[in-house]
Amino acid sequence: MLAYIIRRTLYAIPILIGVNLLTFWLFFVVNSPEDMARMQLGQKRVTPEAIEKWKQERGYDKPLLLNTTAEGSAVLTNTIFFEKTLRLFVFDFGSADDGRNIGHDIRQRMVPSLALAIPVFIISLLVNITIAMIIAFFRATYVDYMGVVLSVMLMSISTLFYIIGGQFVISKLLHLVPISGYDEGWAAVKFLVLPVIIGIVGGIGAGTRWFRTIFLEEINKDYVRTARAKGLAERVVLFRHVLKNAMIPILTGVVVTIPLLFMGSLITESFFGIPGLGSYTIDAIRGQDFAIVRSMVFLGSVLYIIGLLLTDLSYTLVDPRVRLS
Repeated sequence: MLAYIIRRTLYAIPILIGVNLLTFWLFFVVNSPEDMARMQLGQKRVTPEAIEKWKQERGYDKPLLLNTTAEGSAVLTNTIFFEKTLRLFVFDFGSADDGRNIGHDIRQRMVPSLALAIPVFIISLLVNITIAMIIAFFRATYVDYMGVVLSVMLMSISTLFYIIGGQFVISKLLHLVPISGYDEGWAAVKFLVLPVIIGIVGGIGAGTRWFRTIFLEEINKDYVRTARAKGLAERVVLFRHVLKNAMIPILTGVVVTIPLLFMGSLITESFFGIPGLGSYTIDAIRGQDFAIVRSMVFLGSVLYIIGLLLTDLSYTLVDPRVRLS
């Protein structure tokens, strides 16, 4: 298993370099260093000297990918891409365009993101699996048909509707929780209740349909018919055999999302004023701060690769027949 983990880790290096190269190219196709300087300094009355000084202070006065005026390895190393990218591999995110330490910001904002994402993830998983198993238990009945129709209806509604509708009904009309904002410690709970509820309700439709499909596929297999032929109750067959054997496809979709919980929710955090990593990324994109965008894309890629690795490792726990080689 150790050799497998090392090999997968080595595979991740060229993937991360490729992701950084693509992010770098896409960002600077839209924004040149001169555009970034003008945005930070102001669009009016900006002198060329001020732009050049801003670029020199932040290391944007060099060629993007290739330094044709340099010699030897400096052709590649004396560039913006090399200097801004290499230190990411030791998780040195550097400073934002306004001078703030990005690593410190990420550590500070990771807490609100996790406070929102973890309850949504755990409760949604339990609710969706429970509803899907009930529907699978009553398959080909009115309960099944109504469950599918309701799931499709919930999937068809935009997340923005859940957010705006929840804020209007629960916060504005009923005054149960604040409409937006955030606070430190336990005082943050009252601000997280509504976004957590909306996150759970908004994911019921897609989650239930997905788990129902997995359970129905397992129910029609030979081992389930054998279990029924032995005289086991349908409830026992469903919970003891079907759920256990459906764990691999469930883990495929669930474990890979766990590391991404750190990245926060872009839309939910922005609407509810939660100072997490999702709103941090949105603010960076809006302010065209390449340093933050690049750091968040790199961090997201690393977490996604870790999630895929954890998924593979989890297969060996739920199915002894799986061997990592």
